Amino acid sequence: MKYSGTLQVETLMKRRKEMANGRKLWLVAICCFALLAGGEGRSTAAQAKKSPGQAPSSSPVKPLVFNFDSDPVGKLPARFRSALTGQGKPNALAQTSTDSTDYRFPLAMLEEGSFKDLDLSVKFKAVGGKVDQAGGLIFRAQDADNYYIVRANALEDNYRLYHVVAGRRRQFAGVNLKVTSNQWHTLRVVAAGNRFQCYYDGELKIDATDNTFPNAGKVGLWTKADSVTHFDDFEVSPR
Repeated sequence: MKYSGTLQVETLMKRRKEMANGRKLWLVAICCFALLAGGEGRSTAAQAKKSPGQAPSSSPVKPLVFNFDSDPVGKLPARFRSALTGQGKPNALAQTSTDSTDYRFPLAMLEEGSFKDLDLSVKFKAVGGKVDQAGGLIFRAQDADNYYIVRANALEDNYRLYHVVAGRRRQFAGVNLKVTSNQWHTLRVVAAGNRFQCYYDGELKIDATDNTFPNAGKVGLWTKADSVTHFDDFEVSPR
């Protein structure tokens, strides 16, 4: 049985000079099997009408950029759908839950487009969490249980690249580095064929190859366990 998670937008009062008055994503997992949110998105491209997990046959020509400023507070951002890899009890709003289920990965997948070779990036801030303080990017996602994930973890001070097959993670590259909590960092991955170059705050940290998912798929955002994580300026471009 698969449960769905959801991402919500919340106003951050402490953002100050970094990104004043911006609206951020907060992670939640709620008790439902499929939760979708509609509305106007920031991209002008038409929303692909596909069933969950089914990637459209082509990608948008122009980059898709989402800073969530125009999305309503307290709802899943338009053009994203929620999902969950693993297990865990339902959470209540804004990922302030104490659910300590370790193998629990709330996702937010972009409904629009399908990408194989890409340039994908996001700004993220690890705000809290006792089990984990992690955030990452998913790409070439076939569904909620099959995708690539590159993520940073502020409790473990590392940056790792995995493939997830049938809901099980396997690391195939990574590096130890300082991931400071309560500060904004930029995650970026450039995928070309079976080669993946992963950047952290503008510096190349991982350069690896893998053949698990050779086809195009969805992109999105990821967290783990009880992580309270903020995201902004999510951008994807086909290459």
